[in-house]
Amino acid sequence: MADVPSQINSVQRKLGKRVVEAGEAVTATVSQVYDTDIDDLWNACTDPERIPRWFLPVSGELRVGGKYQLEGNAGGTVERCDPPKSFAATWEYGGDVSWIEVRLSPEADGRTRFELDHTAVPNEHWNRFGPGAVGIGWDMMLNGLALHLESGEAADPEAAMAWMTSEEGVRFMTLSNEGWYEADVANGTDAATARTRADATLAAYTAPPES
Repeated sequence: MADVPSQINSVQRKLGKRVVEAGEAVTATVSQVYDTDIDDLWNACTDPERIPRWFLPVSGELRVGGKYQLEGNAGGTVERCDPPKSFAATWEYGGDVSWIEVRLSPEADGRTRFELDHTAVPNEHWNRFGPGAVGIGWDMMLNGLALHLESGEAADPEAAMAWMTSEEGVRFMTLSNEGWYEADVANGTDAATARTRADATLAAYTAPPES
């Protein structure tokens, strides 16, 4: 696996506010620069044969207006696509609808920046857990993408699940969660509330599986 502190420190995390049709929303943004060109990164993010190598198996039609479904996770509708720069889609999970936008941009050194916005109207789940509830998942996604681009190989799902419960995996989630705590405070949440939410998120992620 990747060096945990190095990977965590390679990611930029921030929160912002946005008004959508459903009301005032919060946007969680993650960003990382990868050592590949924009066409390769676009292919990794949009080719249904390649996405499962670092993320999750995906089904459906990956085109504007098409429906997609990530195995065991969210699905939605592709709303916009501008190859190889960006795409946007709804993110529908557990009866809630939010929105994602992925943007790719070339860096001066030949590498490519990946940036993802996840926009959602705050609900009871958000008020309890804060940004880490989705942020840790996106951090793990960025890590999977980094490992794939470095090795070219496909992830082993069983090994990935085992890693999440390992000492290294718990350390990764702890450091990611701390980064999202800091982003929460920077976005205006008082430190005590942000800490309570971060602690609840980490406990949920690291709770031992039910027997």
